[in-house]
Order: sequence, then C-alpha cells, then structure tokens
Amino acid sequence: MILISYNFSPMPLPVTIPAAIRPAVFGLACLGLATSACASSPAPDKEDAALTIAAAFYPLEYVAERVGGDLVSVSSLTPPGVEPHDVELSPAAVRDMGNADLVLFIEAFQPAVEDAIEATGASAFDATDVIDLAEAEHDHEHDDGDGHDHGPADPHFWLDPAILADYASAVGERFAALDAANADAYRANAAALAAELEELDETFSTALARCERRDIVTSHAAFGYLAHAYDLHQVGIAGIEPDTEPSPARLREIGQLIRDTGATTVFTEQLVSARVAEAVAQDTGVTTAVLDPLETVANGDDYVSVMLRNLDALREALDCD
Repeated sequence: MILISYNFSPMPLPVTIPAAIRPAVFGLACLGLATSACASSPAPDKEDAALTIAAAFYPLEYVAERVGGDLVSVSSLTPPGVEPHDVELSPAAVRDMGNADLVLFIEAFQPAVEDAIEATGASAFDATDVIDLAEAEHDHEHDDGDGHDHGPADPHFWLDPAILADYASAVGERFAALDAANADAYRANAAALAAELEELDETFSTALARCERRDIVTSHAAFGYLAHAYDLHQVGIAGIEPDTEPSPARLREIGQLIRDTGATTVFTEQLVSARVAEAVAQDTGVTTAVLDPLETVANGDDYVSVMLRNLDALREALDCD
C-alpha cells in the first residue's frame, strides 16, 4: 500500500458539514472550547498539587492535564512552537523533571528527554508500555533492496483519537497508583476524556466515510495512524523523520501519483519546512494546506480544536459529502 503524508494551514477554513454529523461536530467544537478554558485555568502550585507531572510534549501534556484535573501540576518539557524531535533541555528543566513525581514520554521519540530521564533517575511512564506502536511504512519501490518495506516505529499514535483514549485510561491508572487518596477522581477524569475522544473518533469516521478521493499527500509520513483509522492512504514525500530529503526519483514518483489519483492538495506542517512540498504542489498544479501533527499547539488551541480543523482540511481536500 502506498502511504501519503500531509499538512495543512493553521487557520481554519470554512467547510460545509453535512446535517447528519453537524450536532456531533458542533458538540465537539464546544467541547474544545470548554477544554481550552480548563487548560487556561491556573494549575495548582507544585507545593499544593497531589502530583507533579512532567510531560515530554503536547499530546502527553493534554492527557495529563485532563486526567489530573485540579489535583495535578503539569509542565511540558517542549515549549510551544518548538519541534519536539529537536528539543534541548536546559539544566533547570532537567532539574525540575528530576523532581517530578512522574515523567510521561515516548521511547525513541525525543533523545534529549530520554537522556535526562536516565541521568536523573526520574520515575517515568513510557507510552509504549501500553501502546504497541505501528511500524512506519514506506513505498515498496523505495526500500533498501533487502525486501523489507517497513521503517522505524511510528510514534504519532495520538492522531488516532481511539488510541489516545486507551492511553488516557492507562494514565488514569498510573496516577491512581501514585496517589491512592484521589484514585477515583483520576479514573473518573480518564473515563470522561476517553468518552470524548471516542466521540471525536466517531465524528471523523462519519465525516470521512464518503469522499471522492482517499489518497493524502503529506510533507512527511506522520499521519499513518490517522490514515489507517479512517481508511485513507498516506503518501509521504519524506519518511517518518521530518528532516529527511526525498530523492529526485521519489519526487518524480509523487508528482506522477498526484496526476494519476487526481489529488488536489499537498499537505504541509507548521513546524516543518514546506519548501519541498510547495515545490511539488507548484510542479503539479495543485494547492497546499496545513495538516497539523499536533506535536505542539498555540494561540489558545487544544487537541480537539486542532483535530477538528484537520478534519475540515481533509474533507475539503478529499471532496467529502
């Protein structure tokens, strides 16, 4: 199967939502606003918090804040607007991380975070302990000549809301084990978040069920989980690592695929250079849009609001009913 990666612009584009799914979409939009309001409220001081949590980057931070509620102080090791793969931790950040009750991270995603965990001996919860990461796939014609068509593990599991719901439940259990006095609250918060994420998953499934096209072309192959969840085909210009340069042969192949499939959009990302993707779009006469891998958020966004914006971009690019 051909995989396609894509990104789209941060500003929401108006789309027409079918009446059948309008209540769910609008309900989730309100949910996103409510969640943003919760996230913007002051976290408890570390001295007053039942738990202090250090999250490696945004999706893990989002889950920790929702599961912990007003009982937990959560900090992110990746500042807003910074590409998580490239994060470097200051001595102060490492010191604070070492003092946290728990560090949430994903193995083999952020070397600086893993090095700091090892150096400080911090208590840590690896998402791969509860989530079996899929292998990052690439085109059969571009393997290394050894017959294998799989690359490294794809860490972007949070782009499938149903899988993120499973992770939220696991985080709830971990918090409950660390703070038995508030175990019921953590489990209730995790269950509420999981239900919201499952509703978001259903909204995506309904909205993407009937589309003229199912191929998505992306700047790098970060969207395998999203594509698999909703029966889309991801074609990444570059592989799972965002800074890899595609070969001329790969660029020619992508161009031909766009022509063959009738794709109208090449997706780019906010934190990854759009130079190559824009060149491909210009050469093939198609447009670009942002598809957000949700590794960071800004300007009052949260997970739900960005995912709904991603859905808008997908529906427009794929010409969905």
